[in-house]
Amino acid sequence: MEIQQTPENALSHSVVTAVINAPIEKVNIADWLLNLPDAEYQRCSTQHIGAGISSTYDGQPVSLNVETIGDALMIQHYVAVVHQPDYCRMLSISDAITKNGRTKVQVLWELKAKAIDANTTEYTNEIHATATPEFFEFIKEHGVTLEQAHASRQAASDTHNREETPLFAKSIEKKALTGTYGI
Repeated sequence: MEIQQTPENALSHSVVTAVINAPIEKVNIADWLLNLPDAEYQRCSTQHIGAGISSTYDGQPVSLNVETIGDALMIQHYVAVVHQPDYCRMLSISDAITKNGRTKVQVLWELKAKAIDANTTEYTNEIHATATPEFFEFIKEHGVTLEQAHASRQAASDTHNREETPLFAKSIEKKALTGTYGI
């Protein structure tokens, strides 16, 4: 069940856009994401470690991503709640592993495409990280306030998102124009 992000549980919210030099009719974010090769995922950020595709028991696609965000190793289990050519809503209860131990964070990842004109598309990469009950226990155990956790995660998420978004856009562009991956 999705935890709604509020000021009381927000860890981060990062939005970055980039231009895809391809018409919206050729862009298919769902196809790109749900068939993304591991090596291509790794090329899109120095912090990307690995990726794969699976499914839930009831058949919903799942994107499995391993990456670092700041000083945390994140194992993401993104369920494709919505997967359309112009919009994907991916929801994960993610494992966050730090030097202080392991906890859980909810991450909502939204990938959006919107036509700019007949030949270009705007790509938006939006990430919301939300504290889970387990995360609140974790920070309490370690004497960290939510404000401190928020400041750290916000900075790390913004840095990560600014690196990966233009590279995701280039990869989506190549897939749209040639049918192959590569940036």
